[in-house]
Amino acid sequence: MRCFGSARGLTFFLSYTILASMLGMFQFGYNTGVINAPEKNIKDFMKDVYKSKYSEDISEETVQFLYSFAVSIFAIGGMIGGFSGGLIANKFGRKGGLLLNSFVGIAGASLMGFAKFFHSYEMIFIGRFIIGVTCGLNTSLVPMYISEIAPLNLRGGLGTVNQLAVTTGLLISQILGIEQILGTDDGWPLLLGLAICPAVLQLILLPVCPESPRYLLITKQWEEEARKALRRLRASNQIEEDIEEMRAEQRAQQAEATISMTQLLCSRTLRPPLIIGVVMQLSQQLSGINAVFYYSTGLFVSSGLSEETAKFMTPGIGVIMVTMTIITMPLMDRLGRRTLHLYGLGGMFIFSIFITISFLIKEFFGFVQEMIDWMSYLSVISTLMFVVFFAVGPGSIPWMITAELFSQGPRPAAMSIAVLVNWIANFVVGIGFLPMKTALENYTFLPFSVFLAIFWIFTYKKVPETKNKTFEEILALFSKPGDTPPTRGQPQANPAFEETPLNTTKAFTGSTSTYM
Repeated sequence: MRCFGSARGLTFFLSYTILASMLGMFQFGYNTGVINAPEKNIKDFMKDVYKSKYSEDISEETVQFLYSFAVSIFAIGGMIGGFSGGLIANKFGRKGGLLLNSFVGIAGASLMGFAKFFHSYEMIFIGRFIIGVTCGLNTSLVPMYISEIAPLNLRGGLGTVNQLAVTTGLLISQILGIEQILGTDDGWPLLLGLAICPAVLQLILLPVCPESPRYLLITKQWEEEARKALRRLRASNQIEEDIEEMRAEQRAQQAEATISMTQLLCSRTLRPPLIIGVVMQLSQQLSGINAVFYYSTGLFVSSGLSEETAKFMTPGIGVIMVTMTIITMPLMDRLGRRTLHLYGLGGMFIFSIFITISFLIKEFFGFVQEMIDWMSYLSVISTLMFVVFFAVGPGSIPWMITAELFSQGPRPAAMSIAVLVNWIANFVVGIGFLPMKTALENYTFLPFSVFLAIFWIFTYKKVPETKNKTFEEILALFSKPGDTPPTRGQPQANPAFEETPLNTTKAFTGSTSTYM
């Protein structure tokens, strides 16, 4: 998505608007990490509820499945929310969609927070699903809103605040989840229910923010309203350059019709970048990172740490994510997307092997206490380094590259497919990790190692570098010999329409995400 704005600074009101909208991505990070630390407390609650209902003890396999379902149903809601984000944004506006979404978030958080009071683990399932819808919508609406209100010269820096908000939410959920704060039998409902705070705060802060000027001018044709919004955001009456740039974008959109997802899937010309975009999304989710986000406390216990120590180590993951997000911000345009992604996947592959080795040695030398202690440290360090390399590349780059591989016409459909694939893979990992851990035991991370090796090879051979390249230059990378690349500055002919019937049906506007 192209941004607008002339070379202007970060005004107070623009900063305020970005902060208010970032609460949506903060909520996404919080709800991703919040289910981790109180795993044992929630399982004990499920056992108690089951026994009171059916007068018999629940099996360990069943309670493990119920907990996995509570974790992974979040992703099902995310699929629905993320996939419908474009429709909501176009119908209600970017700001309007966020405000409506806040009410959905309040409902989901309330259900989770009162689950113990009403003695119902079903309320956790429903609440996690609803909060998943909220977070899926936020992954679409928040980056879209920020990119459309940001001046052109601040687009890159402001675009990275999405991941910073996610990692900050993740860290806070992990800190609050330790046993000394809310990671207790009495505290976990409040821990889950605190997801209501960013939604309520957004309802308080966001109403005074303007709607996206781009949405007002291009979608609604309300030029005067767009001008008012720009004057507030820029703290200046000199907005003609912004208006002219939006008009140019409007003309570009009219010159290149939006295509549907069916047309995109049927287009031979656009299939290679689409495959790359989909595989990049899979490389993020099937890397095994969500197994760490969702189940790190259990992993640390398996490695030999006490449960109390494991809960203290879990916030270290959030600290690493926040730190590495800040560090990698300037590297995106220096080293390039492809290079950082290769470094990230390679590092994750190496340390996933180390995690497996540490588990095996701990089993084979279990009679030597010194070896157990040493392997526990190796396992924890390997897990933390696994997270470091995720933050280097796979955390944000798949979304960035997917957006850059497509022009204005096919981009919404491509991003809709990408967000759907991402959330489906998220669900598969969430629901499948604990059964896989039971079946494979010490070899649990081996499948992720295999996937990481495959994704590294694919990235090395197939993924182009998009840093500092225009769409015309990227399109030329996928052109067959003899094809004539489009001339810079000319309207893009949409190659998909050479192979599929003309259809002006609007696709959903795509979304971007920060680590998913």
